[in-house]
Amino acid sequence: MGRNLKELADDLKYYVIDQQSDAHNKGNLKKERYNNLKLTMDIARNRSPHVLISIGMSEAEFDVKTGEKNNGGLGPDEKYVFRWFNKADTLPDLNECWKEIARENGRG
Repeated sequence: MGRNLKELADDLKYYVIDQQSDAHNKGNLKKERYNNLKLTMDIARNRSPHVLISIGMSEAEFDVKTGEKNNGGLGPDEKYVFRWFNKADTLPDLNECWKEIARENGRG
């Protein structure tokens, strides 16, 4: 089995921080902003495969099959999320998480 939501959230957190850690952003990077980064899947709220990503006070919902944004917004961090989706195994692991949650809730 792939990674769980907590592992994926940690991966996204470190990916975004790493992407912003170049020489131009070093002084402006606030790593603590990503301490509360969360990935959730709410099958009761939306039955289509999705992941809610929360960073700070921003939240957006993405389709886990295509990586497209359904609604919401993450401001400037959104571009890093789209890049993270393009990493090998990210979307397949998110799909596996969705299937597991659907099975646990009797919908899969």
